Amino acid sequence: AVFCRLACGDVEGRLEAIFGRVRAIQAKSGRFDMLLCVGNFFGSTSEAEWAEYRTGAKKAPIPTYVLGANNQDTLSYFPDVSGCELAENITYLGRRGVYSGCSGLQIAYLSGTEAQQQPAPAHSFSAKDVAELKTALLSTPNFRGVDILLTSPWPRDVGTFANSAGEIDTKKCGSKLVSDLAASLKPRYHFAALEKAYYERLPYRNHMVLQETPQHVTRFIALADVGNTSKKKYLYAFSIVPMSSMDPAELVKQPQDVTENPYRKLRKEAPKSKAPLCAEEEPACQFFFDLNKHQGKKRPSDGKERGDSQPKQAKKPPQPTGPCWFCLASPEVEKHLVVSIGTHCYLALAKGGLSPDHVLILPIGHYQSVVDLSSDVLEEVTKYKAALKEFFRSKGKRYVLFERNYRSQHLQLQVIPVPLDLCTSEDIKEAFITQAQEQQIELLEIPEHSDIAQVAQPGTPYFYVELDTGEKLFHRIRGRFPLQFGRCV
Repeated sequence: AVFCRLACGDVEGRLEAIFGRVRAIQAKSGRFDMLLCVGNFFGSTSEAEWAEYRTGAKKAPIPTYVLGANNQDTLSYFPDVSGCELAENITYLGRRGVYSGCSGLQIAYLSGTEAQQQPAPAHSFSAKDVAELKTALLSTPNFRGVDILLTSPWPRDVGTFANSAGEIDTKKCGSKLVSDLAASLKPRYHFAALEKAYYERLPYRNHMVLQETPQHVTRFIALADVGNTSKKKYLYAFSIVPMSSMDPAELVKQPQDVTENPYRKLRKEAPKSKAPLCAEEEPACQFFFDLNKHQGKKRPSDGKERGDSQPKQAKKPPQPTGPCWFCLASPEVEKHLVVSIGTHCYLALAKGGLSPDHVLILPIGHYQSVVDLSSDVLEEVTKYKAALKEFFRSKGKRYVLFERNYRSQHLQLQVIPVPLDLCTSEDIKEAFITQAQEQQIELLEIPEHSDIAQVAQPGTPYFYVELDTGEKLFHRIRGRFPLQFGRCV
């Protein structure tokens, strides 16, 4: 069966406003099964309105489930930490746990905000609360995830790899413990509030491509406060079939706009994942086999054992040691994203594009970086760049191109167009240099007509930026390097 649910942000005691809105929606769209409230259900002005519901003079129009207090002031409204009925049709879920109705839908919940001190105040949760909730669920046989997760705080870093959260800085706001919980429980929907903002994040993966069996995606939705004057969305309607009664193949279908998991860095024990047609991280140690010269001898990707006696034109690309997402002959290539195929290169839409016209220039053969390319491949790359410059200029845009030859297996030239009236090439250059300085990355300017091969030897890890004016910036990677640096800028 399909169940129609409503989720709502901070009510702040505005009971007439939220229940009036629910009645109007039900009159127009039909009956919903329940209302799930995250954030502050009660506020400083709750008492008068609440008294009518508590005494039974008024009744909620729909079974309503709420989270507990987020501050000392509203603790008195929640008499039993294990959950209880507060009024007819209004139920407090409890401090933490799992609610499973007769529908088979699993709703995990965690009340309060992250404790900043020990022992945790009654309106806060601690690492112990999160660990116990995780253990209770993860120990269930064949656990695949929960249908819904309800928390009041946002998870920290939820915006990583995703669409912008507007004014909310997801690197500073929210709770790391909630991120950890979401990473482990793999909810299909995760609702949160408290920031007085609406943010529907692109869905993210719960598995590592090529390394784990495909799993369902998670949709994170933050909701604003009820009746806010900015008219930000505070009520969200959704239909859901319980995971337990879904066809497994249907459950794990990946939407077009799916992104990497924002909490991946929390999973330090797991290997890093790869993403098709998107500049993501690859395993740290890549080896290629040059069978022509040293039969069966491994060559590390730093290129120290490379023989350079052959002329560049005669060099054949090494073969990948495993499945490669970008070799055009590979069955792993998502060919519906390919835009154009040349003799030596092809053009494809980026799967995790920063904009709808974010494209990649890729060699058809297996080359690791621009400095590894033979002269005929390089010539065609240059032609593609010139064609893209002309095309984007005709659309009122300029492009910025970057390459990260570090923890990557196949050369990907990321080409991102930016509207001409939004920023000048100087602005773009300054943005890269400023961000680099902040992260103590030395980004040097290369003379306009020089070739990158003049400053980097094959096998050298580097990050490289090129503007459509011909200006170039280069960083020789000597230690660690932030894999998403180009995308972040």
